[in-house]
Amino acid sequence: MSDAADQALSDQYEAYPYPARDPRDEAKRLVVGSPSHLAEVDHWIFGARRPAAAPLRALMAGGGSGDGTLMLAQHLASRGRPGEVTWLDRSSAARRVAEARAKLRGLENIRFVAGSLLDLPELGLGAFDYIDCCGVLHHLPDPAAGLRSLAGALAPGGGIGLMVYAPHGRTGVYMLQDALRLLAPPEESPASRVDIARRVWKHLPETAWLRHNPLIDDHLKGGDAGLYDLLLNPRDRAFTVPQLAALIEGAGLRLRCLVEPLRYDPDTWLPDPRLRERSQGLGLVERAALAEALTGNMGIHIAYCVRAEDPVAEADWTDPEAIPLLRELDGPTLARGLPGNDVLTITFDGLRVPVALPRLSRAILARVDGRRRIGEIADELAATGTSREVFGREFAQLARQLERLNRLLLAAR
Repeated sequence: MSDAADQALSDQYEAYPYPARDPRDEAKRLVVGSPSHLAEVDHWIFGARRPAAAPLRALMAGGGSGDGTLMLAQHLASRGRPGEVTWLDRSSAARRVAEARAKLRGLENIRFVAGSLLDLPELGLGAFDYIDCCGVLHHLPDPAAGLRSLAGALAPGGGIGLMVYAPHGRTGVYMLQDALRLLAPPEESPASRVDIARRVWKHLPETAWLRHNPLIDDHLKGGDAGLYDLLLNPRDRAFTVPQLAALIEGAGLRLRCLVEPLRYDPDTWLPDPRLRERSQGLGLVERAALAEALTGNMGIHIAYCVRAEDPVAEADWTDPEAIPLLRELDGPTLARGLPGNDVLTITFDGLRVPVALPRLSRAILARVDGRRRIGEIADELAATGTSREVFGREFAQLARQLERLNRLLLAAR
């Protein structure tokens, strides 16, 4: 399936491993994001039903300079959980960066393999419980074949985390790509193309749409690698929600969720009851597509999906033995910071959304530490006079709101 664009893409990532990372920065921070945050994998893929003691075999298909690989491997190591993360990529330059980062962290649960995700059957790596494919499918000659290859490497009960570009939030990108193909053709050296791209950006007319898109800044903050990947990439396509859903279904997979679910709910953006009445008749994918078209600010889609033949492992928020976990948030700190009206304001790429929380939110969140079970929190509040019925009702409302923000999840046991 290789062609001229594919060879140019390979040359690009050898010249500019992406994203640009300095291994020395590992002493300062861990790059955290979606997909493949361990808490998300436990919750959205396994419904918090897969035991934490079960070894996790994970594949980073197109591991690049290592962000997702290091995040998941570090999460496993820090929590004392068994498993191995396999980094897979064609770029030797990216591998050197990722290996240096892993060495500085002292991570020994990463396996590095050179190759393409399209060659998985020939590589003989076995089946994986979880596969990450972040920012890769939209560069392939045949994205459908790529996702089918990944689906074929999934173990029963496993799942995949995807990130693909979305068109509306990338307004202006493809226009400038068209211009640069004329001024800096792919046959030229990467360094020469970067020089021309920077000169074009310097003189780009104010009417150019990318100048008015505050959501895209890789060409401004991502160094040469970021600029090249955004504006000079030899193959770059974007997927609307229906196109992504069709891609997932065509690979024999089922869409589990789009991150964050709240922003894909058109009711979030349509307070008018008459409009909501009309949107209620739409299917799940249509409703998400409506939200995408209304907001116009989605530059990527992040999705978790599972094998279509497997039963969906839903997180059970009514189970008193389940353990609620805040993703990258501290419960007591969040509780203290809630406004007096119990309305949390969330920003999605410039759009502010008020999220109403129940009265007991502070008391509940102050006790969410990733260790207490739901039943334990109920017991503690019962001792202060809160009835089980009231707790159950208010906890359900809080869980619904924060789960849709991808912030309150259930932990693996």
